Amino acid sequence: MIGAVVLASGNPGKLKELQELFRRQFRLISMSELNLDPVEETGTTFEENALIKARAAAAQCGRPALSDDSGLEVDALNGAPGVFSARYAGRNADSSANIRKLLAELGGVATPHRSARFRCVLALVPPDGEDAPLIAHGVWEGSIAQSPRGGGGFGYDPVFLDRDSGKCAALMSRDEKGCVSHRGAAARKLRALVEAGRNAAG
Repeated sequence: MIGAVVLASGNPGKLKELQELFRRQFRLISMSELNLDPVEETGTTFEENALIKARAAAAQCGRPALSDDSGLEVDALNGAPGVFSARYAGRNADSSANIRKLLAELGGVATPHRSARFRCVLALVPPDGEDAPLIAHGVWEGSIAQSPRGGGGFGYDPVFLDRDSGKCAALMSRDEKGCVSHRGAAARKLRALVEAGRNAAG
């Protein structure tokens, strides 16, 4: 076990998913437990934003920090909302507002042309800044439904349909989602990097 790692995010949905995905590697705690201040996401890519958030959290608390920067890319919208997924309908918008805007933007777009993907970058940063960060990417291919379905998950899950099964992300169990999602894929890669580092050090 690495010990306690702070999640550089205030999103409770991400915290729950990542706590489950990394339960065998380390204990994940929220920023709110340590009264950390959020940092502005000024990057132009998911990786840049993940590193900005993780480095800021690690510097504030002196602990290793994990950051998840992720979002939705819709082909019919030229990749939007992308890095602006969490604030697509405005800086203080909630998930419902973001979904309403997304569906409005896709109004009239037929089902075969609503392809999309979730993209995730996880960054694990040491507190001293001397060791290189560990970075892992994950992608989940799918499409956008014509209307929301289910009440599970968070963010855009109620309108995201898994490409292979056609099932809505908001109707999946946590374990089912973890097996196919962008966050699950990135977590598996990051877990492998953590284990490789541990074995090299041991």
